[in-house]
Amino acid sequence: QVQLLESGGGLVQAGGSLRLSCAASGRTLGDYAMAWCRQAPGKEREFVAGVSWARGSIHYSDSVKGRFTISRDDAKNTLTLQMNSLKPEDTAVYYCAVNPLFSTIPDRYTYWGQGTQVTVSS
Repeated sequence: QVQLLESGGGLVQAGGSLRLSCAASGRTLGDYAMAWCRQAPGKEREFVAGVSWARGSIHYSDSVKGRFTISRDDAKNTLTLQMNSLKPEDTAVYYCAVNPLFSTIPDRYTYWGQGTQVTVSS
């Protein structure tokens, strides 16, 4: 069983930055894909960024490309998301997710954290 714990959310003004972290426990995740997804009020959960394990390839949604950076540290079993140039439309609960296979479809992920709120004021 994998447990995921996110941290780093908060309130920030538009144009600001936040850094989210996800700490994993229960097993090492070097052979798992890891991703960040988010869900805004009244909207479906959406893929934000993810990194596969096989070649460490990284994928971003078009809405965050160039502003967000995802990284993983398999030695520490952690996943981070550096978010720059934040916009009010980035406001959502952000979730860390892992799965043996990489996907940009949130429902394909097996394990989820409890989420951390990110609020961007205009």
